[in-house]
Amino acid sequence: MSPAPVIIAIDGRSGAGKTTLAVELAARLRAHHKVSLFHLEDIYPGWNGLAAGIERYVSTVLAPLSRGEAATWVSWDWERHYDGDARVTLPAEIVIVEGVGAAAAEAGPLLSAVIWAESPDDVRRTRALERDGATYEPYWDQWAAQEDEWLGRDDVPRHADVRVRNLADGSAPADILQVLPYLPALAPALAPELSSRRGLRLRAERLGAHPDASALFRSLYGNSAKAVWLDSSNAGTADSRAGHEGPGNIAPGAAARSRFSIMADDGGMLGQSVTHSSGRSQVSAGCATATVEGAFFRWLGTVWGPAAVDVPEGYPGEFVLGWLGYLGYELKRETGGTDVSSPTPDAALIFACRAVVLDHEDGSVWILALDAPDAADWLAQAKAAVAAAGQPAQDGGSTGVVLPAATAFRSRDTRAEYQAKIAAAQHEIAEGNSYEVCLTTTLAAAVPADSLDSWDAYLALRRRNPAPFASYLKLGGVTVASTSPERFLKIGSDGGMRAEPIKGTRRRASEPGEDAQLREDLATSLKDRAENIMIVDLLRNDLSHFAVPGSVTVSRLCAIESYATVHQMVSTIDARLLPGTSRAEAVAACFPAGSMTGAPKISTMAILDRLEGAARGIYSGAVGYFSLNGATDLAVAIRTLVIRTEGDGTAGLSLGVGGAITADSVQDEEYEEIRTKAFGVLSTLGAEFPEG
Repeated sequence: MSPAPVIIAIDGRSGAGKTTLAVELAARLRAHHKVSLFHLEDIYPGWNGLAAGIERYVSTVLAPLSRGEAATWVSWDWERHYDGDARVTLPAEIVIVEGVGAAAAEAGPLLSAVIWAESPDDVRRTRALERDGATYEPYWDQWAAQEDEWLGRDDVPRHADVRVRNLADGSAPADILQVLPYLPALAPALAPELSSRRGLRLRAERLGAHPDASALFRSLYGNSAKAVWLDSSNAGTADSRAGHEGPGNIAPGAAARSRFSIMADDGGMLGQSVTHSSGRSQVSAGCATATVEGAFFRWLGTVWGPAAVDVPEGYPGEFVLGWLGYLGYELKRETGGTDVSSPTPDAALIFACRAVVLDHEDGSVWILALDAPDAADWLAQAKAAVAAAGQPAQDGGSTGVVLPAATAFRSRDTRAEYQAKIAAAQHEIAEGNSYEVCLTTTLAAAVPADSLDSWDAYLALRRRNPAPFASYLKLGGVTVASTSPERFLKIGSDGGMRAEPIKGTRRRASEPGEDAQLREDLATSLKDRAENIMIVDLLRNDLSHFAVPGSVTVSRLCAIESYATVHQMVSTIDARLLPGTSRAEAVAACFPAGSMTGAPKISTMAILDRLEGAARGIYSGAVGYFSLNGATDLAVAIRTLVIRTEGDGTAGLSLGVGGAITADSVQDEEYEEIRTKAFGVLSTLGAEFPEG
């Protein structure tokens, strides 16, 4: 008797291409495994035999194979319409069973994974009749009725591990093989397939060009449903009012964060995407989507960690392809927080197998691609797009977007309600349940979906409020337009870790003297300094969980950086990752950003859940990348407009704002602070902070 095999069922209605799919998938898997294949059409007892065929298949084929035993079964003679020869299917390391009913409820306990293949009805009928000829045509409706009856009581598609839109263009087997190793039940057996991705060669070319970034992104990714632009939009800008930040009037810390911009989508043969909500990840590659149960950070640890590619010679950046997107605040359920449901996915990432990286320091462009069969064509396309993008526009373009006249943002909390929550937070502090509570609220509006171009809105935001961690994310029905100045966490490929929390904000003033006074007021504020230091202590603790003992240091404390609409107080905490540590776990240990929770983190998050009474969603989560060399750089999702496409033809706009509450907070001042933080986004949209 052989060891129990991995059994993969490929199910779907007639004509969905299951047989071809099974044969091609088996051929690919045979590169590393012994594979056995069984077709249910060989065992159905006639044109009215779906139910009986499923029963025969489970008892005489599936049951012995699941025990690692040979299966002896009786075939069906379709010409004589009677039982045919006895046949034997041998067990193997991987067994693929395909046919209508392969994943029926009776079979479920014996299966390792279920693939559901689907195709349009007209395609299915044409495909089935072309395969089986005139013999099937008289029975098509009869068989289809059996399928309807079976699926009416046994919802196999809903429970399938992988669903594939099989259009018979040859892409399905490769797409399925990309997502299958993510299934926990298959991961050990498909380790060779997963590890083979780590052997991919990275192709890279440097172009001595300085293109217009927005034109380049639009050219390459304007038609992509899922694309990410991590945009250092303040690179090369200067604010004549700042005057305090050194060369170019850019804050030294901000300048260091603003060297690279990254553009990518999930296209290409190796492109993928993932969304996660409430303990379930949906991982897609081309026409295939796998459902993976379990914690997001655990899944992240399976796809990101030790270096999987070499860094190209001369390449100065840390991003060498990988996953890009956002982590929503509600992932706190995995890091000590309570479980709150969010209207947007708790995480959404794309896997970029090719990307464009702009180096703003030396005015060059790097184009990167994993060495797949389609890499050469894409590299040529990217080079042409860079050449066509031209130089950055000098006029700056529009800094405003006109929303429909009736558009008005509403706040989740009125002024009185927010101030009452401030008082409640201060009560919690007085009771010793927290030292600092980062209380937030949400501003929201709804507009006709065709009245707001999210791309134009983002371009206006980046012009009005350039920031080192600006970003534009198109992720299906969710678009993120962010002008964040705050780094959440960076982990270098060499293990260096850095967090740069912001606590303390003042508005900018057009008059230089007043602006300087506002900056000085922030620099000398004991309250803001105390807030900042409390979060520094919290982040020192977060980093220490996975840091080399003694490596945690504070290299900057309460420094002032100035941006287009605000002055900020920023600190820098550095550490070194303990060798052998899971990088995904190190990110989880720091998530969500302490500057957006308060301290101590876990008890304060519970207080915030009670006070805020609603999910934050993407706001106060993180935006950035997880690179194939083990590096990550994540920004805190603040100053961030989220646009969600609704099913009724409207677009929902949301903007989160908040501030740190301490024992000596003044309610009126705290309320004015959230108005200041909202100004950059609202003014760009031509909107006002809601009164009341």
